[in-house]
Amino acid sequence: MSYKIVIPARYGSSRLPGKPLALISGRPMVWHVWQRALETGIPTEDIWVATDDQRIYEVAVAFGANVVMTDINHSCGTDRLAEVAALLGWADEEIVVNVQGDEPLLPARLIQLAADTLAADQQSGIATLACPIVDVEQVMAPQCVKVVTNMAGQALYFSRAPIPWDRDSFTQLPSTEVEKAQTGTLAPHWLRHIGLYAYRVNTLTSLSHLATSPLEQLESLEQLRALWHGIKIAVARVEQAPPHGVDTPEDLARIQCHFESEVVTVE
Repeated sequence: MSYKIVIPARYGSSRLPGKPLALISGRPMVWHVWQRALETGIPTEDIWVATDDQRIYEVAVAFGANVVMTDINHSCGTDRLAEVAALLGWADEEIVVNVQGDEPLLPARLIQLAADTLAADQQSGIATLACPIVDVEQVMAPQCVKVVTNMAGQALYFSRAPIPWDRDSFTQLPSTEVEKAQTGTLAPHWLRHIGLYAYRVNTLTSLSHLATSPLEQLESLEQLRALWHGIKIAVARVEQAPPHGVDTPEDLARIQCHFESEVVTVE
């Protein structure tokens, strides 16, 4: 199946400035993400790094990536993808997968799954992924974004709140019993959202012109803009979430240790 991959790589991260250039096993992080994209098997000319910084541009070009410079003033990743699609003249029905430049451990099969899920659902303009939550602490944790879907596998709502709310278990049982319920028969009801997205180009164009929605502002979840304006989001289920990306110096140290241990194992 034909689709595009865009890897947004911003220099200006508040918690870890310049992180796309942070070295992991002697290579910049953005190189590792580029490798994950190549592992999908799609043609190299369909994979692009999108950056707003000349330093990242030069490094990516040096290791052979296709790179496009984008506006430094974009407020969200969706707008950056829309600009890339416009600059490169991609057709309205083309599918674009957004692979964040700080996800060096993202499995290629998940990138492919996001694209396949959108291609299979002609009603949806976006596709994303989710996995079961089997830990009651995650159900309650606001940093764990939950998604509820309809019977067709399309998102009804995303929230930091514990949705769906189990009226009987959450209000009548002791916490230990709730935890048992969550790890047993009730677990399939709760889905953790995995922030990997595939878009149709015409949806990207529409989103870039739509106003921020009240729910998006309230929950601080960009995907709620699409639902607010009636854009359907297809959700594919996987058994578990991919390894966490790099947001902080601690995350970077963890990823560096992971790659170093793999090198030692291979040797």
